[in-house]
Amino acid sequence: MHRYLLFFALGALSACAASPLPDVNPNMAWVDFAMPTPGGKVLMAERLDNQPQRDGRFFQVTPGSHELTVRFDFEVFGGGMGMNTDPQERLCYMTIPYEHFEAGQRYRLEARSLAFTPSARLYNAQRQLVAEERQVNCVP
Repeated sequence: MHRYLLFFALGALSACAASPLPDVNPNMAWVDFAMPTPGGKVLMAERLDNQPQRDGRFFQVTPGSHELTVRFDFEVFGGGMGMNTDPQERLCYMTIPYEHFEAGQRYRLEARSLAFTPSARLYNAQRQLVAEERQVNCVP
């Protein structure tokens, strides 16, 4: 059963990756994703204002206040000296509220991890930090 769910999820993701991104609406704000540090495996849009997203590759939002929830999968590498050296996978959901999205602007949401602790930051087009995660929920 789990194998079928895995194949379904991979098929759904590959379908999204194969389709082109929609045109940018100049009346809305666009949010791209990045994982600037190694170890990140998946960063995708999960929910916008508590509503599930159909395409996990970006957010396109109306001007004003919104709450973005992203899924971030990453690996945590073990240490030496007899400890487990195989990487452990971690799945986290992070919520980033921001009150001032502007129409026609592009934003960049970056996720990273420091050991078992993930973080997310939202930057505007001028690379200014405008928001950070408010809530992090990880699945062990």
